[in-house]
Amino acid sequence: MGFRKAAELAVRLKLPLWGLCSLAVFMDIFFNALVRSFLGFPIFLDTVFTATITFAFGLVPGIFVAVLGYVITCVYHGRFHFFVICSIAEVFLIYALKPAALVIPYFATKERIIAIYTGLAAGLMILYIVCAIAISVLGGMIDYATRLFLGIQLYYFSPEDTFRPALIATDLPLIVENILARVPVNLVGRFVVIFGGYFASRGLVRLVRRTTMIGGAS
Repeated sequence: MGFRKAAELAVRLKLPLWGLCSLAVFMDIFFNALVRSFLGFPIFLDTVFTATITFAFGLVPGIFVAVLGYVITCVYHGRFHFFVICSIAEVFLIYALKPAALVIPYFATKERIIAIYTGLAAGLMILYIVCAIAISVLGGMIDYATRLFLGIQLYYFSPEDTFRPALIATDLPLIVENILARVPVNLVGRFVVIFGGYFASRGLVRLVRRTTMIGGAS
């Protein structure tokens, strides 16, 4: 069942906001596992629906989805890490830098419509680039600090390990290597998260509004 159909069912069943957030957590875990384990793409896509909830409902629901998904993943794998900080930082960035709600006047000209969509695309592009850079830097610092000061090692193949061998021969400082290895991964992953999350949120908001209006009319 796709996220839209599941969300529609949840709304029709009058599931509260936390229920939609819990659904988003499940979809994040499922989608990330599908892309990485089944399709074999070396990217992080465990916050697409976290972004969807943040775009649609704001800061607190977004943090709820990020933290709950982190707790479930840690319990399932039996391992603790600090990368949830990246997810929370991404929620804050989305909340702070998200474009204004898309409003097209009824009698808008073709040029005006093009300008509105161009502004939306530019806003999302800025948000995407900022998130890709911020998550790369933050993730690299967390990885460096946990390995150096806490002795916590990753016991599984991580997407950035695909690019790490090419950087080892450059004799860069380890922290710089950790950051740069994440840049290609996050340039692809954050594009899907930001643009996919935004457009999914628009569909979710319309669904909630339409279902609420139908429920109120009845």
